Amino acid sequence: MDDADKMLPGAGINEIDLTKIEANPFQPRTRFDEETLKELAESIKEIGLIQPITLRKIADNKYQIIAGERRFRAAQMAGLESIPAYIRKAKDEGMLEMALVENIQREDLDAIEIAMSYQRLLEELEFTQEELSSRVGKKRSTIANYLRLLKLPAVIQKGLVDKQISMGHARAIINIEDTDVQTLIYGQIIKMGLSVRRVEEIVRNLNNAEAKETSTAEKHKIPKEYQNLKKQLDKIFSSKIDISMNSHGRGKIVIPFKSVSDLERIVKLIENQE
Repeated sequence: MDDADKMLPGAGINEIDLTKIEANPFQPRTRFDEETLKELAESIKEIGLIQPITLRKIADNKYQIIAGERRFRAAQMAGLESIPAYIRKAKDEGMLEMALVENIQREDLDAIEIAMSYQRLLEELEFTQEELSSRVGKKRSTIANYLRLLKLPAVIQKGLVDKQISMGHARAIINIEDTDVQTLIYGQIIKMGLSVRRVEEIVRNLNNAEAKETSTAEKHKIPKEYQNLKKQLDKIFSSKIDISMNSHGRGKIVIPFKSVSDLERIVKLIENQE
Protein backbone atom coordinates (compact mmCIF):
# COMPACT_ATOMS: atom_id res chain seq x y z
CA MET A 1 0.00 0.00 0.00
CA ASP A 2 1.29 3.48 -0.89
CA ASP A 3 2.01 5.80 2.06
CA ALA A 4 -0.57 8.26 0.75
CA ASP A 5 -3.23 5.62 1.41
CA LYS A 6 -2.44 5.49 5.12
CA MET A 7 -5.05 8.01 6.16
CA LEU A 8 -4.96 9.54 9.63
CA PRO A 9 -7.97 10.94 11.49
CA GLY A 10 -8.75 14.33 9.93
CA ALA A 11 -9.55 15.39 6.38
CA GLY A 12 -6.88 14.47 3.84
CA ILE A 13 -4.01 13.85 6.29
CA ASN A 14 -1.57 11.04 5.46
CA GLU A 15 1.37 9.49 7.31
CA ILE A 16 4.49 9.69 5.11
CA ASP A 17 7.88 8.04 5.65
CA LEU A 18 10.54 10.74 6.17
CA THR A 19 12.96 8.94 3.85
CA LYS A 20 10.55 9.52 0.95
CA ILE A 21 10.46 13.30 1.43
CA GLU A 22 12.85 15.82 -0.11
CA ALA A 23 13.20 19.56 0.45
CA ASN A 24 11.88 22.03 -2.08
CA PRO A 25 14.83 23.40 -4.12
CA PHE A 26 12.93 26.70 -4.43
CA GLN A 27 12.56 27.10 -0.67
CA PRO A 28 13.34 30.80 -0.04
CA ARG A 29 14.53 30.13 3.51
CA THR A 30 18.05 28.69 3.51
CA ARG A 31 18.95 29.09 7.21
CA PHE A 32 17.07 27.60 10.14
CA ASP A 33 17.72 28.59 13.75
CA GLU A 34 19.25 25.54 15.43
CA GLU A 35 17.97 26.39 18.92
CA THR A 36 14.32 26.82 17.88
CA LEU A 37 14.56 23.61 15.83
CA LYS A 38 15.74 21.75 18.94
CA GLU A 39 12.88 23.21 20.97
CA LEU A 40 10.36 22.14 18.33
CA ALA A 41 11.94 18.68 18.18
CA GLU A 42 11.57 18.30 21.97
CA SER A 43 7.94 19.37 21.73
CA ILE A 44 7.34 16.82 18.96
CA LYS A 45 8.89 14.09 21.12
CA GLU A 46 6.54 14.94 23.98
CA ILE A 47 3.18 15.46 22.28
CA GLY A 48 3.67 14.86 18.57
CA LEU A 49 3.35 17.21 15.61
CA ILE A 50 0.29 19.47 15.80
CA GLN A 51 0.49 20.96 12.30
CA PRO A 52 0.91 18.54 9.33
CA ILE A 53 3.30 19.59 6.57
CA THR A 54 2.20 19.85 2.93
CA LEU A 55 3.78 17.73 0.20
CA ARG A 56 3.61 17.38 -3.57
CA LYS A 57 3.90 13.87 -5.02
CA ILE A 58 6.65 13.92 -7.65
CA ALA A 59 7.11 10.16 -8.27
CA ASP A 60 6.10 6.80 -6.88
CA ASN A 61 6.81 6.94 -3.15
CA LYS A 62 8.60 10.27 -3.55
CA TYR A 63 7.38 13.63 -2.24
CA GLN A 64 8.59 17.23 -2.20
CA ILE A 65 7.87 19.75 0.53
CA ILE A 66 5.54 22.61 -0.35
CA ALA A 67 5.19 24.00 3.16
CA GLY A 68 6.63 22.90 6.49
CA GLU A 69 10.37 22.31 6.00
CA ARG A 70 11.09 23.53 9.54
CA ARG A 71 8.61 20.98 10.94
CA PHE A 72 10.16 18.31 8.69
CA ARG A 73 13.67 19.05 9.99
CA ALA A 74 12.49 19.07 13.60
CA ALA A 75 10.74 15.70 13.06
CA GLN A 76 14.05 14.30 11.80
CA MET A 77 15.83 15.66 14.88
CA ALA A 78 13.14 14.10 17.09
CA GLY A 79 13.89 10.71 15.56
CA LEU A 80 10.51 10.21 13.90
CA GLU A 81 10.25 7.72 11.05
CA SER A 82 7.15 9.31 9.49
CA ILE A 83 5.23 12.57 9.59
CA PRO A 84 1.59 13.63 9.09
CA ALA A 85 1.15 15.47 5.79
CA TYR A 86 -1.33 16.84 3.30
CA ILE A 87 -0.68 15.55 -0.23
CA ARG A 88 -1.29 17.89 -3.16
CA LYS A 89 -1.21 17.31 -6.89
CA ALA A 90 0.96 19.66 -8.88
CA LYS A 91 -1.87 21.87 -10.15
CA ASP A 92 -4.79 21.72 -7.79
CA GLU A 93 -4.71 25.27 -6.40
CA GLY A 94 -8.33 25.94 -7.32
CA MET A 95 -9.59 22.77 -5.67
CA LEU A 96 -7.43 23.38 -2.63
CA GLU A 97 -8.81 26.90 -2.20
CA MET A 98 -12.41 25.72 -2.51
CA ALA A 99 -11.85 22.86 -0.08
CA LEU A 100 -10.14 25.01 2.54
CA VAL A 101 -12.61 27.90 2.29
CA GLU A 102 -15.49 25.45 2.58
CA ASN A 103 -13.76 23.76 5.50
CA ILE A 104 -13.37 27.07 7.35
CA GLN A 105 -17.15 27.65 7.19
CA ARG A 106 -17.85 24.44 9.15
CA GLU A 107 -19.17 24.96 12.66
CA ASP A 108 -17.46 21.94 14.25
CA LEU A 109 -13.88 23.09 13.68
CA ASP A 110 -11.72 24.07 16.65
CA ALA A 111 -9.68 27.28 16.62
CA ILE A 112 -6.41 25.54 15.69
CA GLU A 113 -8.00 23.76 12.70
CA ILE A 114 -9.31 27.12 11.46
CA ALA A 115 -5.89 28.74 12.00
CA MET A 116 -4.17 25.92 10.12
CA SER A 117 -6.58 26.33 7.19
CA TYR A 118 -5.80 30.06 7.07
CA GLN A 119 -2.07 29.31 7.22
CA ARG A 120 -2.29 26.84 4.34
CA LEU A 121 -4.08 29.39 2.16
CA LEU A 122 -1.38 31.96 2.91
CA GLU A 123 1.58 29.61 2.48
CA GLU A 124 0.51 27.42 -0.41
CA LEU A 125 -1.54 29.84 -2.50
CA GLU A 126 0.57 32.86 -1.51
CA PHE A 127 -2.42 34.99 -0.55
CA THR A 128 -1.92 38.22 1.34
CA GLN A 129 -4.02 38.61 4.47
CA GLU A 130 -6.14 41.15 2.58
CA GLU A 131 -6.85 38.63 -0.19
CA LEU A 132 -7.57 35.92 2.35
CA SER A 133 -9.97 38.24 4.18
CA SER A 134 -11.87 38.80 0.94
CA ARG A 135 -11.92 35.07 0.06
CA VAL A 136 -13.29 33.82 3.39
CA GLY A 137 -15.45 36.82 4.28
CA LYS A 138 -13.71 37.49 7.60
CA LYS A 139 -12.10 40.67 8.94
CA ARG A 140 -8.34 40.81 8.61
CA SER A 141 -8.03 41.27 12.39
CA THR A 142 -10.02 38.05 12.95
CA ILE A 143 -7.69 36.12 10.64
CA ALA A 144 -4.64 37.64 12.35
CA ASN A 145 -5.95 36.57 15.78
CA TYR A 146 -6.35 32.97 14.59
CA LEU A 147 -2.89 32.90 12.98
CA ARG A 148 -1.29 34.14 16.20
CA LEU A 149 -2.54 30.97 17.92
CA LEU A 150 -0.08 28.94 15.84
CA LYS A 151 2.79 30.74 17.58
CA LEU A 152 1.74 29.31 20.95
CA PRO A 153 3.67 26.31 22.34
CA ALA A 154 2.32 23.02 21.02
CA VAL A 155 1.08 21.95 24.47
CA ILE A 156 -1.18 25.02 24.63
CA GLN A 157 -2.41 24.46 21.07
CA LYS A 158 -3.29 20.90 22.06
CA GLY A 159 -5.12 22.20 25.14
CA LEU A 160 -7.18 24.44 22.88
CA VAL A 161 -7.98 21.51 20.56
CA ASP A 162 -8.94 19.34 23.54
CA LYS A 163 -11.14 22.16 24.92
CA GLN A 164 -9.15 22.42 28.13
CA ILE A 165 -8.96 26.17 27.51
CA SER A 166 -11.05 28.54 25.41
CA MET A 167 -10.14 30.82 22.52
CA GLY A 168 -10.35 33.71 25.00
CA HIS A 169 -7.74 32.10 27.24
CA ALA A 170 -5.43 31.50 24.28
CA ARG A 171 -5.81 35.06 22.97
CA ALA A 172 -4.84 36.39 26.41
CA ILE A 173 -1.82 34.08 26.76
CA ILE A 174 -0.46 35.03 23.32
CA ASN A 175 0.15 38.57 24.60
CA ILE A 176 3.02 37.21 26.71
CA GLU A 177 6.23 36.88 24.67
CA ASP A 178 8.07 34.37 26.88
CA THR A 179 6.94 30.84 25.94
CA ASP A 180 7.94 29.47 29.36
CA VAL A 181 5.65 32.00 31.05
CA GLN A 182 2.89 31.18 28.53
CA THR A 183 3.16 27.50 29.49
CA LEU A 184 3.19 28.36 33.20
CA ILE A 185 -0.01 30.41 32.87
CA TYR A 186 -1.61 27.60 30.86
CA GLY A 187 -0.80 25.18 33.69
CA GLN A 188 -2.42 27.52 36.22
CA ILE A 189 -5.58 27.77 34.07
CA ILE A 190 -5.88 23.98 34.07
CA LYS A 191 -5.03 23.60 37.76
CA MET A 192 -7.12 26.46 39.14
CA GLY A 193 -9.84 26.85 36.52
CA LEU A 194 -8.97 30.51 35.91
CA SER A 195 -11.52 32.57 33.96
CA VAL A 196 -10.59 34.45 30.79
CA ARG A 197 -10.95 37.75 32.64
CA ARG A 198 -8.58 36.57 35.39
CA VAL A 199 -5.99 35.46 32.82
CA GLU A 200 -6.25 38.80 31.02
CA GLU A 201 -5.62 40.53 34.36
CA ILE A 202 -2.57 38.34 35.07
CA VAL A 203 -1.13 39.00 31.60
CA ARG A 204 -1.77 42.74 31.92
CA ASN A 205 0.01 42.87 35.30
CA LEU A 206 2.97 40.88 33.98
CA ASN A 207 3.36 43.11 30.94
CA ASN A 208 3.07 46.28 33.05
CA ALA A 209 5.74 44.97 35.43
CA GLU A 210 8.02 44.07 32.52
CA ALA A 211 7.53 47.47 30.92
CA LYS A 212 8.38 49.17 34.21
CA GLU A 213 11.48 47.00 34.66
CA THR A 214 12.60 47.74 31.09
CA SER A 215 12.08 51.45 31.61
CA THR A 216 14.13 51.38 34.83
CA ALA A 217 16.91 49.38 33.16
CA GLU A 218 17.08 51.88 30.30
CA LYS A 219 17.45 54.73 32.76
CA HIS A 220 20.30 52.97 34.52
CA LYS A 221 22.24 51.16 31.85
CA ILE A 222 25.35 49.40 33.05
CA PRO A 223 28.62 51.27 32.43
CA LYS A 224 30.57 50.40 29.29
CA GLU A 225 33.33 48.72 31.30
CA TYR A 226 30.79 46.07 32.39
CA GLN A 227 29.54 45.34 28.87
CA ASN A 228 32.50 43.05 28.24
CA LEU A 229 31.76 41.28 31.54
CA LYS A 230 28.23 40.62 30.33
CA LYS A 231 29.56 39.13 27.09
CA GLN A 232 31.92 36.88 29.05
CA LEU A 233 29.08 35.69 31.30
CA ASP A 234 26.87 35.06 28.27
CA LYS A 235 29.59 32.83 26.87
CA ILE A 236 30.32 31.01 30.16
CA PHE A 237 26.68 30.17 30.87
CA SER A 238 25.54 29.82 27.23
CA SER A 239 22.66 32.13 28.09
CA LYS A 240 21.69 35.79 27.75
CA ILE A 241 22.70 37.22 31.12
CA ASP A 242 20.90 40.36 32.33
CA ILE A 243 22.84 42.91 34.36
CA SER A 244 21.02 45.94 35.76
CA MET A 245 22.33 48.77 37.94
CA ASN A 246 20.72 51.80 39.54
CA SER A 247 22.18 55.28 39.98
CA HIS A 248 23.72 54.27 43.33
CA GLY A 249 25.68 51.43 41.78
CA ARG A 250 23.45 48.73 43.20
CA GLY A 251 22.03 46.09 40.87
CA LYS A 252 21.59 42.44 40.07
CA ILE A 253 22.71 39.72 37.68
CA VAL A 254 19.99 37.44 36.31
CA ILE A 255 20.83 34.08 34.72
CA PRO A 256 17.77 32.74 32.84
CA PHE A 257 17.21 29.00 32.31
CA LYS A 258 14.82 27.09 30.05
CA SER A 259 14.25 23.92 32.07
CA VAL A 260 15.19 22.04 35.23
CA SER A 261 18.05 20.33 33.39
CA ASP A 262 19.27 23.71 32.14
CA LEU A 263 19.20 25.02 35.73
CA GLU A 264 21.22 22.01 36.90
CA ARG A 265 23.76 22.72 34.13
CA ILE A 266 24.14 26.31 35.34
CA VAL A 267 24.52 25.23 38.99
CA LYS A 268 27.30 22.82 37.99
CA LEU A 269 29.08 25.61 36.12
CA ILE A 270 28.91 27.85 39.22
CA GLU A 271 30.15 25.04 41.48
CA ASN A 272 33.10 24.44 39.15
CA GLN A 273 34.09 28.11 39.46
CA GLU A 274 34.55 27.74 43.22
